[in-house]
Amino acid sequence: MPRFSIIVPSHGVAGRLGRALDSVLAQSFGDFELIPVCEAPGSLTADVAARHAERDSRVAPVHAPPSAGLAGARNAGTRAATGTYLLFLDGDDVLVPGALAALDARLDRTGPVDVLHCEHERAPWWEGEPANPAAPLLAKAPDGVFSPDRAPHLTGVGLPAWSAVWRRAFVAERALAFPAGHFTDIGWGGLAVLDAERTAVLRSVVVRHLVRRQGSRLNLPGEHHAELLDQVELVLERAAERGLSAERSTPLFEQLFGAVLKTAAHPRRLPSGRRAFFRRASTLYLRHRPAGYRPPRGSLGVQHRLLASGSYEAFAALRGARRALVRAAAPRPRGLRTRLWYRAHLRRPLDPHLAVYCAYWGRGYACNPAAIHAKARELAPHIRSVFLVEAEHVHTLPDGVEHAVIGSRRYWEVLARAKYLVNNANFAEGVVKRPGSVHLQTQHGTPLKTMGVDQSTYPVVAAATGSFTKLLGRVDRWDYNLSSNPHSTRVWERAFPGSYEHLEYGYPRNDVYLTATADDVSRIRAELGVPEGARAVLYAPTHRDHRTGFEPGLDLEAFCAAAGEDVVVLLRAHYFYDRGGRGSGGRVIDVTAHRSAEDVCLAADTLVTDYSSIMFDYANLDRPIVVYADDWDVYREVRGVCFDLMDGPPGPVVRTPDELARVFRDGSYADAGSAALRARFRERFCAFDDGRAAERAVRRVLLGEPPEALPPVIPLAERVPAPAAGLVRS
Repeated sequence: MPRFSIIVPSHGVAGRLGRALDSVLAQSFGDFELIPVCEAPGSLTADVAARHAERDSRVAPVHAPPSAGLAGARNAGTRAATGTYLLFLDGDDVLVPGALAALDARLDRTGPVDVLHCEHERAPWWEGEPANPAAPLLAKAPDGVFSPDRAPHLTGVGLPAWSAVWRRAFVAERALAFPAGHFTDIGWGGLAVLDAERTAVLRSVVVRHLVRRQGSRLNLPGEHHAELLDQVELVLERAAERGLSAERSTPLFEQLFGAVLKTAAHPRRLPSGRRAFFRRASTLYLRHRPAGYRPPRGSLGVQHRLLASGSYEAFAALRGARRALVRAAAPRPRGLRTRLWYRAHLRRPLDPHLAVYCAYWGRGYACNPAAIHAKARELAPHIRSVFLVEAEHVHTLPDGVEHAVIGSRRYWEVLARAKYLVNNANFAEGVVKRPGSVHLQTQHGTPLKTMGVDQSTYPVVAAATGSFTKLLGRVDRWDYNLSSNPHSTRVWERAFPGSYEHLEYGYPRNDVYLTATADDVSRIRAELGVPEGARAVLYAPTHRDHRTGFEPGLDLEAFCAAAGEDVVVLLRAHYFYDRGGRGSGGRVIDVTAHRSAEDVCLAADTLVTDYSSIMFDYANLDRPIVVYADDWDVYREVRGVCFDLMDGPPGPVVRTPDELARVFRDGSYADAGSAALRARFRERFCAFDDGRAAERAVRRVLLGEPPEALPPVIPLAERVPAPAAGLVRS
């Protein structure tokens, strides 16, 4: 009896089947049988399999008609298998070198298990590193053999069938088979894990899944999406028969209906029958909702509640509003008159004395564009400067700042005529890069998380990013790209490949950290409401791509009480959540909506953050920084990072609320060890931020001065940061 039976369905992959079979035959561990499941003898896939069978006796092809689908092919292979464990491999995927040896070694340690979950790679069709979407799930599982009750998040429906091996005797005893139809992996995985008693995980990659350029067949439009509900109903009915505990039924319910809502929210997947799909899903939802179930927060929770109420019209309206919001984020000339207006101005000469600025997709007067705008008014007053802003943020502009509302006809006029265009994100998709125009990309942070095309290997982030082809098209408009340190320069080269010139000048927004005075610090603290004599701790957590809505991650009032009587917290959420709603109270002051992040940093005596790029800016002040890394492993796997922050943090690293409060009580957040960490961090990441970045940018880009004529960067040791409030008081 061989150790493994490797079953390879091959319908429609004749051109890639040979690579899949070769990856198995090249394994260093040889105790296996390889079962390609082909169409009728004489078909292209059957010929490929027959040639491999002639070369190696371990190859034993079987046949299944295409009409049986993926489920029928896998079931046919299972019936022919004689091995101790089953491993399913799609015909256009491959086993990584050493995969079977790693599986065998793990099974030797665990003994017989019903299911051994393992990691897999998702390799993009084009350039980029593979992603490992299973790793965060398996990282939370126990280390040894465990029952499914101990890892309820491993429901079997969130991972493909080929991301595990299955004990053949267990499959036979439970009469398990792949359910007919599309989305068969959901039915198979859900049913198998419901019946499993002994489970284990292997935290290494076994299968490399080669993503197709056109994406998964399951995501293509068609009536087959209705079959998703068949699989969901099958699993939920079996779970009800088993009397599943609330600890297990809740994650199973959430994962199944997460897939359902994803389909319901994509009208292109269901060209017809969307209302019927929604109504049947609502019926299933109400029938199988666990007792006491509470929907998740944010927009996903809204979708849950609408599904529970059967409100298809409201759900469709929400879906339409979200699509409108996405379109609004990247405006194009709308309407015939506006398009003609824009095209007419594109035919006019560039205005050599017009510069257009934008920050954070029009959120207001902020960041590097605002700092360059202010310096340009001083050094290049002959250049007319227009700031682009969303209508809802016009009131936040300082007096005297000329502006254009995004989407208006004047907006498109200045974009068509301006010689200089400055942005910390990207201009709208419809903006034309005219010959002779100069685009300056200022960026808006030092990268810790992956950026640009590096995000393509992280599914959660890639899905939100959209088309990387369009992204690179926007990069092609850049003439200059600002960098604040050598690390950033290297990352930008890889993440945003293009022909632009790097300007290693520092970030203009950080100039104020070297130019602000003690009076400025006192004034800002008073404006923010920081009590006299208080230690102001700025808490600035970053955005989590795998979460919906803002979650502070800490009980801030409890932290204040535990950290010291003089501690107050300045809460600044990521700018994605700057619409307010949290409010201030007690010793917590919400400064999320405050226009200037730089002002908030100047007011703070200490920074507490997780993985936000604000730490790189704040380091210019040479004040204490504490890293609150409660979910570093998950963040690193889901979002991806450019370097290991834990190997070179800017200060103490804590992982629990108690540890955070302790470093403030005992003073270690600001001791000599903390200062040493910060000094090394500053050497690496504060190389060019010397207080004159905006001047260099204006002189080089707007005034055309040669690089050798620009002010040189002041050495780090000679810089004098703005004084902290403690120094002001003393």
